[in-house]
Amino acid sequence: MRADAERNRQRIIATAREVFAERGLDVTVDDIAHRAGVGVGSAYRRFAGREELIEAVFEDEVQRVVTLAEQCLTHDDAWEGLVEYFLGIAQLFADNRGLRDLLLGATHGRPGVAAAQNRLIPMIAALIERAQQDGQLRDDIESTNFPLINIMLGTVTQRSRTTAPDLWKRYLILVLDGMRRDRVSPSILPHRALSLDELDQTRR
Repeated sequence: MRADAERNRQRIIATAREVFAERGLDVTVDDIAHRAGVGVGSAYRRFAGREELIEAVFEDEVQRVVTLAEQCLTHDDAWEGLVEYFLGIAQLFADNRGLRDLLLGATHGRPGVAAAQNRLIPMIAALIERAQQDGQLRDDIESTNFPLINIMLGTVTQRSRTTAPDLWKRYLILVLDGMRRDRVSPSILPHRALSLDELDQTRR
């Protein structure tokens, strides 16, 4: 590949990474090409379509999630390992809307991303099972609860992004507290509750 062609390819990937993180995956290759300052034809010569571009952008990001799960499974305390994973993945999703769309959706990504997603499923189940066997996690918690909880947190993040970008942490602690058998939580929740005016801003 010529040097200028490779530069264009890297520019497209870097721009797509920014746009996907900001707006999620519902953007077109045309939009990304325009923002990158390259021709649409050039973008399609480098990437046959959006799915191929998603694969190039998110392969490393998805691997980070897999690595996080692997590390959390080695935690000496099963509950702390589960909490560490939950906090880590929630932070990644708050920082990158596209990654959240990719891992919580079912229609994006090529084989490499799909393979990483398939590796995550049994690891999340193992994190849950460890915490339940250790007597710290409620027995009625299932791995299928996790995507919906993350969707809920994602909604909080999007609604409060300009008002209180860390507000999701407050609700994550509330969720984790509800998942524990003994309902132990920090004495002070992360982030204060929103005022009525701030709550109104999240609805706009």
